[in-house]
Amino acid sequence: MYTSHEDVGYDFEDDPKDKKTLKPHPDIDGGWAWMMVLSSFFVHILIMGSQMALGVLNVEWLEEFQQSRGLTAWVSSLSMGITLIVGPFIGLFINTCGCRQTTIVGGLLNSLGWVLSAYAANVQYLFITFGVTAGLGSGMAYLPAVVTVGRYFQKRRALAQGLSTTGTGFGTFLMTALLKYLCSEYGWRNAMFIQGAVSLNLCVCGALMRPLSAGKDGPRPGAQAPRVLPAPSADSVRSGEEEGGPRDEEAPRDPQAPERQGPPRPGRGPRALRLVKAAGRLPGRMRRGFREWHAGYFGAASLFTNHVFVAFVFWALFAYSSFVVPFIHLPEIVNLYHLSAQNDVFPLTSIIAIVHIAGKVVLGAVADLPGVRVWTVFLLANLTLGLSIFLLPLLRTYAGLAVICALIGFSSGYFSLMPVVTEDLVGIRHLANAYGIIICANGISALLGPPFAGWIYDITQKYDFSFYICGLLYMIGILFLLIQPCIRIIEQSRRKHIDNAHV
Repeated sequence: MYTSHEDVGYDFEDDPKDKKTLKPHPDIDGGWAWMMVLSSFFVHILIMGSQMALGVLNVEWLEEFQQSRGLTAWVSSLSMGITLIVGPFIGLFINTCGCRQTTIVGGLLNSLGWVLSAYAANVQYLFITFGVTAGLGSGMAYLPAVVTVGRYFQKRRALAQGLSTTGTGFGTFLMTALLKYLCSEYGWRNAMFIQGAVSLNLCVCGALMRPLSAGKDGPRPGAQAPRVLPAPSADSVRSGEEEGGPRDEEAPRDPQAPERQGPPRPGRGPRALRLVKAAGRLPGRMRRGFREWHAGYFGAASLFTNHVFVAFVFWALFAYSSFVVPFIHLPEIVNLYHLSAQNDVFPLTSIIAIVHIAGKVVLGAVADLPGVRVWTVFLLANLTLGLSIFLLPLLRTYAGLAVICALIGFSSGYFSLMPVVTEDLVGIRHLANAYGIIICANGISALLGPPFAGWIYDITQKYDFSFYICGLLYMIGILFLLIQPCIRIIEQSRRKHIDNAHV
């Protein structure tokens, strides 16, 4: 989403004529790049996995505060929605400070949100501490996890992104079991406090996000450092500081240098000088970061002249709200149907999570088969998911619900195809900005879906109509997807008519 020359994995150096030459970076598609995949994998576990397991806490909040289901569901939906909605704006922090610092700050903010939520006196308090604070921290940690993998991979980018995003499925399974155990043993307040401590591991994941070095194969740090960009990005500047600084201090000195040294205060002078230089470069970084961010999003107005892409955005607005509803309300549905004993053995949300992993792999492999259109696989998976959500309230047994949850999990594997489908619509040049807009639309959808389902329950006193309406809204979203094949058929017919006229 936040493009720079680092994204394509090449270092740019200046020759005497001030021309730019390309040189492949040794860490691209290998080496430390796989640590980026591991870091992103754990970020998906800690952020997306915990958010998909919030249905466990939603039950506890309903019992504790005795508020309506629509009002209580806003806590979870705020956290999910803000995580995705702030994505385009987090790009400004990434361009200015780099992925590593943004993730570490996001991890601290997310942990603070969990800990403060343990002292909540009412649902409105949770709106601020968990919905906004933890949600903003999640967004600051989640987006860099996606960006760094894209920067470190070129040939294997799809494989790397696919492996890292499987953390969502593993995380949903693990976090559901962890939160259920902690709530039953220590109560939901202590469970949130412990989860806040666990979320500090996001800072460790951020520390692993080492920026691509500009000088690994070029001149040694101490000589004139090569530039990664004519106007260096935050990551490249910091990588030069981190890797160049210590070696500068260890470089051979003039034989008379010891005579000029004062009392033994190792590294104080050079280190202070580097801090002053870094502070002096900060305004320039901020200006460059803002220009890149502004050009990336506000310069993409041409995307909205693409009618098919606009239809795709409307699909994202309708679809994601229906997808997140089962994760929030299924635990309470299980209690209403008196299936808690069976659900405690193997939670339904865990079934969705495990099959979701398999769905990503299988649907991705099918879409890569020769003669198979990615759009067709994407459309069929969406149709299966919409029908599954629509049929879920008709089943009242654990076995029936388990089958529907398996279908929801498998068909939701289409998320791995979203970047490919988006590229087909807008081209590789606009892919980053277009995908950022789609994620933002998903965030708005996730923000409204669960409260809407809870509000329907408050009116009807049953969840049946909530899932019927959500399934219907999903089908409306699928109608927007059908615009693309319809336009293609019309264009083919028009082209055939023109060819016949020429003949």
